[in-house]
Amino acid sequence: MRFDKTLLITDADGTLLTDDKRILPGDMAAIREFVDNGGLFTIATGRGVTLARCLAEELNLQIPAVIFNGAAVYDYAKNRFLWQDNLPETAIDYMKLFIKQFPTAGVEILRGDDIFVTSTNRWEEDHIAYGKTNPIRCNFDDVPRDKWIKTLLVDEPENIDEIVKFASELNLQDVHLVRSGTVFFEILPKGANKGSGFKKMLELAEIRDRYIVAAGDFMNDLEMIEMADLGVAVSNAEQCVKLAAKLIVCDNNSGAVRDIVGYLKGR
Repeated sequence: MRFDKTLLITDADGTLLTDDKRILPGDMAAIREFVDNGGLFTIATGRGVTLARCLAEELNLQIPAVIFNGAAVYDYAKNRFLWQDNLPETAIDYMKLFIKQFPTAGVEILRGDDIFVTSTNRWEEDHIAYGKTNPIRCNFDDVPRDKWIKTLLVDEPENIDEIVKFASELNLQDVHLVRSGTVFFEILPKGANKGSGFKKMLELAEIRDRYIVAAGDFMNDLEMIEMADLGVAVSNAEQCVKLAAKLIVCDNNSGAVRDIVGYLKGR
């Protein structure tokens, strides 16, 4: 079975990765079969350059990845940004509001390759423990004020519920606010999402005339799933993602990518 006309892009956490952050052997074998037979494979993730690097290296990605939830496109084969968007200066003041209102939240500011951690908790420590990261721990006021790509608040799910509610009441117009996981809330550049980032990647990599398959599990995957020829949800996905998808496969702990490739082989 050849996949010369197919591109598969998948979310990382909750889709490609198991709950304990592994790629299952069956999924890896399916990806290898897919690529060896002409398919193009990459990831779209909320992770930044550093946190996504170990995954990109394990997968031996040969086409660029969408990172920062669509705010950047990075070529891991050549170790360079192809494109990135930046937050407006107003994001600094917005973050001050969130930090004052939610003092228990872990706080990350992502700028280029750097991860600045200005406040932490157990959820934040779990998050940065994955991959070869060396976060810069500092006070908020010590973070350089330019070229922020995104900011991240990390806390208990019920506290993120409150952050989402607070954010909706602020009605901020010059940034994009998204809950990217049960314990994650992000401020992104206006218009940034995995769908727009994926379109940018296709343009920069000059990839055309491919049947697009996109898989995910959370609301930050919606735009990418909706733009695909075949949108796929894992069975552990949120209901809104399942409703947007054309295909539902097994959960992320049971070989979701293997199921997707198996489906494609049967088309």
